[in-house]
Amino acid sequence: MNLFVFGLGYTARHFVERERGRFGRIAATAQTLDRTPAPPDGVVLRAFSPERADPRIAEDLAASDAILVSIPPDGGDPALTAFAAAIAASPARWIGYLSTIGVYGDQGGAWIDETTPPAPTHARTRDRVAAETAWLDLGARTGKAVQVFRLSGIYGPGRNAFVKLREGRAQRIVKAGQVFNRIHVDDIAQALAASLDRPRPGAVYNVTDDEPAPPQDVTALAAEIAGLPLPPAVDFETAALSPMARSFYGENKRVQNRRITEELGVRLRYPTYREGLRALAGEAG
Repeated sequence: MNLFVFGLGYTARHFVERERGRFGRIAATAQTLDRTPAPPDGVVLRAFSPERADPRIAEDLAASDAILVSIPPDGGDPALTAFAAAIAASPARWIGYLSTIGVYGDQGGAWIDETTPPAPTHARTRDRVAAETAWLDLGARTGKAVQVFRLSGIYGPGRNAFVKLREGRAQRIVKAGQVFNRIHVDDIAQALAASLDRPRPGAVYNVTDDEPAPPQDVTALAAEIAGLPLPPAVDFETAALSPMARSFYGENKRVQNRRITEELGVRLRYPTYREGLRALAGEAG
């Protein structure tokens, strides 16, 4: 089986490293090759951006049995804009599109699942919904097994509360009633691998942990585990946050993950942030 990856970022790279042995050949894209960390051994890297696309990408797609899409939309979906015909003509029998639970918008802290209609509140999440629809439509037209994976807040090696604490970037922001779901990058890779083994055309999966939790609790536990000073509590209303970061606090929901556990048989290695943080502390974060 050959794999093509649109966007070799944090999550896609981790999946490739974890599942490298199941693929005969892997090709992946990056916007700028000279600024991208070296790919995992054996992975062919191609340049792809809205301004430039390596012409060999079409040849790669023609030999790919699986396609992973990890590029955010920019108005439209970049991969479909440039390569819809090549993707449709490819032998790919599995296509995974990485999206976000942000498409559900604000649910007032209620529990939701994949049957909850999207209710995006920002242009970026409206673009996500449009991209999801475009990929699912391609699957319906071509008979390819397109699956959408809605990811919650991603953390893992090099991207976690320990890193923020050590770099002095951690804030313990408190907003009454606010919770977020999270997901360890290794559990994302596990869910994608399970889907590869059990493709279902048109499936949508929430890839998230079992326990939505207040963000200040995560920071407090990380500080306790690492023996680092606990940042002072800061009220959300007066916190120094970028407009992007502040917008996340405008959405409050509790996301269920039963579909990945029941349909794909996934058993999360890190069902809550507690297990995830303790494992990362043992790996030096």
